[in-house]
Amino acid sequence: MERPIRVLVAKPGLDGHDRGAKVIARALRDAGMEVIYTGLQQTPQMIVEAALQEDVDVIGLSILSGAHMTLLPKVMELLKEQSAEDIMVVAGGIISDEDATTLKERYGIAEVFRPGSSTHAIVDFIRQNVRRAPIGE
Repeated sequence: MERPIRVLVAKPGLDGHDRGAKVIARALRDAGMEVIYTGLQQTPQMIVEAALQEDVDVIGLSILSGAHMTLLPKVMELLKEQSAEDIMVVAGGIISDEDATTLKERYGIAEVFRPGSSTHAIVDFIRQNVRRAPIGE
């Protein structure tokens, strides 16, 4: 028996727009996942600390500020430092094709969802790609 997928949804940096993150959080919850929403203006350190404390399977980062090439690699670096590379990281926001490729290939972001991505596609991607332990491990 497996426990529900646990997802931390976070807004890194000074981005003050969280409507999209809240929509995604609700869609994930409605799909049966346990969702923790950290709120606005989280530092990479705060995000990783919360992910570790909450024992999540996935971190979803929503960023519209344009600082994705600084903040997202920092989250990945901190996860590596904590030996937590098993936590899958996905991102959403205003991110160019070139930057999305770099984030995935160089930094290990599992997927980048852009405006217009369906909530079903995000739910399906997480379900198909998450790694998690059965209950009791």
